[in-house]
Amino acid sequence: MFEIGDVVVYAKHGLCKITDICEKDLFGRTRTYYSLHPLDEPSLKISTPADGKKQKITKVMSRKEAEELLALFGQPGIEWIQDTRVRGRSYDSLVQSGSRKDIAMVANALITRQLTTDQKMYDQDRKTLSTIQNLLFHEIAMALDLTSEEVGNRINDQILAGQGV
Repeated sequence: MFEIGDVVVYAKHGLCKITDICEKDLFGRTRTYYSLHPLDEPSLKISTPADGKKQKITKVMSRKEAEELLALFGQPGIEWIQDTRVRGRSYDSLVQSGSRKDIAMVANALITRQLTTDQKMYDQDRKTLSTIQNLLFHEIAMALDLTSEEVGNRINDQILAGQGV
């Protein structure tokens, strides 16, 4: 169980601070809830069960995990799928899985395509990449005590180096 003051990763909201842990009675059932405030949107308040079976809250990655994820960007990413709809479903499924490695591999494929071709990104690809940058890059930045912009620059450099550019 987490404690008040902990910074955690919560589903699609990314980095959040736990500001309260309280009991709530809903539909005749008392449960413990976390009150979360996303670091990027401190005015937003999220309430989620602390004992949820499908827990959407995870610990922030360690420095070692962040460094291992960054190293993936120097390697080939997942296969580029030409069909836009199939790519969108496949990549979104990987992002929704919550696996940081899978998410990094999707980002790798999208950023590699963006950096190495003159083709315009499709809106779906741009949205997927933006979501990843807002969630994963911020978490890596926190683990390594960097800004998300510095993380993005390091990733771009690693991808270009891996491409021999």
